[in-house]
Amino acid sequence: MSINLEYYKIFYYVAKLEGITSAAEELAISQPAVSQAVKQLETALGTVLFVRTGRGVHLTPAGEMLYSYVKRGYEYICLGEEKLKEMLDLESGEIRIGASDMTLKYYLLNYLQRFHEEFPKVKLTVTNGPTPETLRYLQEGRIDFGVVTQPFEERADLEARPVRSIQDIFVAGTKFSYLKNVRLSFSDLEDLPVICLEKNTSTRRYMDRVLAENGVILNPEIELATSDILVQFAKRDLGIAEIVKDFALPFLESGELFELELDNEIPARQICLVQDKKNPPSAAAQKLIGGMGECCLAE
Repeated sequence: MSINLEYYKIFYYVAKLEGITSAAEELAISQPAVSQAVKQLETALGTVLFVRTGRGVHLTPAGEMLYSYVKRGYEYICLGEEKLKEMLDLESGEIRIGASDMTLKYYLLNYLQRFHEEFPKVKLTVTNGPTPETLRYLQEGRIDFGVVTQPFEERADLEARPVRSIQDIFVAGTKFSYLKNVRLSFSDLEDLPVICLEKNTSTRRYMDRVLAENGVILNPEIELATSDILVQFAKRDLGIAEIVKDFALPFLESGELFELELDNEIPARQICLVQDKKNPPSAAAQKLIGGMGECCLAE
């Protein structure tokens, strides 16, 4: 049965307000148009829905039954429109982000703080994990966007925008002070007790690639899951840590760690904001991404 849904909307208001005139005023249409719509609906359904009285209209038993369903359906549609408007106005909604410890701490966190202060009703969900995991979540549609570090696999469906440079270095504690101000080659690192991140991280893959291009293969004595722990191991003289400089900077400034001097400079790489072209982000995520872009230009 194909019935104009507008008839049901008019039926809803006539039943709710118990009058043709009241429904016409609420809907801003003429009384004859309301009456005609009710008549068309009754004809299509093959039953009388209203009893006309001097004071208005009342539902028949058939009308009561129909109204119980139409009321729920129409009010859910209105509620859906209201919730959608709240999302578009950033009065509700959710942003799902994928980020590593480093990208969250040294790039994303400041933007999230500003956004949350401006739009406190928008839920922020951050999935913490290495770059390959973030890219997989992006492809599966589980996050709106990711903030990852190079290197990562370039894909045609992936849009990547560099947002910040980072620098990889080697640092050591007091036990290795004999290496201060000593120029070292990459090959010298093979004879030192190096601590690295695990192989599934972009930082480890990048360093392995840079060293391999210079004929050097590292066999770390210790492999760890996070850079924060890596710094703590280096502070306790458990080895020489390969790390992104941001993590070590407070300890370099305090003198607890020092940076090894290398003959060859390790090329800088980028933190990138990545989106899947097939899965557009939510309205709230678009607002956050736009703000991040404006801040980047300002900086």
